[in-house]
Amino acid sequence: MMKALRGLFAFFCLGALALLALPSALAQKSLPPPADTLSSAVPKDIHTRAKLHTELGSLYFQNGNLIVALEELTIAISINPNYAQAYSTRGLVLYYIKELESAEKDFQRALNLDEKDPEINNNYGWFLCHIGKEKESIAYFLRAIKSPLYQTPETAYLNAGTCYSRIGELALAEEFIRKNLRFSPDNPQALFQLANISYKRGNYDAAKEHLKNVVRLSDPDAEVLWLLLRVERRLGDRSAESSQAAQLRRKFPDSPEYQEFLKGNFE
Repeated sequence: MMKALRGLFAFFCLGALALLALPSALAQKSLPPPADTLSSAVPKDIHTRAKLHTELGSLYFQNGNLIVALEELTIAISINPNYAQAYSTRGLVLYYIKELESAEKDFQRALNLDEKDPEINNNYGWFLCHIGKEKESIAYFLRAIKSPLYQTPETAYLNAGTCYSRIGELALAEEFIRKNLRFSPDNPQALFQLANISYKRGNYDAAKEHLKNVVRLSDPDAEVLWLLLRVERRLGDRSAESSQAAQLRRKFPDSPEYQEFLKGNFE
């Protein structure tokens, strides 16, 4: 499913990509506690109850359980129809089940309730970036970054850099990605984006070095292997290219990247 469950999305860690990795939209947290652990002390006020169900929904979402995540977030909204975070997080879940119109409505509702919330702005920017509205997304990332209340600005930096790269604004893309790396120098998503930027510039040696660090820090997914394969192809190393192709075929035979390889669509 995602890389982008890749961002954002850290609350937005991008970046990007299938539900096997977190959306760069949400911060990584631990697995949800068992339901019976929670039931013994259910708070009475609606804000706390809605917040609890929203946090549970977020955790289930990050662990790939979209159905339960959607249930928890819908419960949160039924408890408190004015809790902006629940709409924002549900918008992300709806994106992944391809309910784009409903996702848009949830994000708009979240912004109407709390237009200055940095996490909501970051999430909506991530959503726009992933539905082909990259230029529109940047304003929301910048709004999040400028907020003194934002606890994870590195997430929005990564998302903004990724979106700038998608529209070919490579200098701005690199600027924002490097700002992310000031917070987390070993962020594999950010390093992958640097590799992608280097590849687009034709600097294949630099792209390969960045990808080596990505592989060192994390298990490469289909997107990483596909870029590695294309880098080796550009560098003329047929043995290394064949090795990456074999890994892509063995580990991700159903991935869009492997289908592109079969078609010979290397760009």
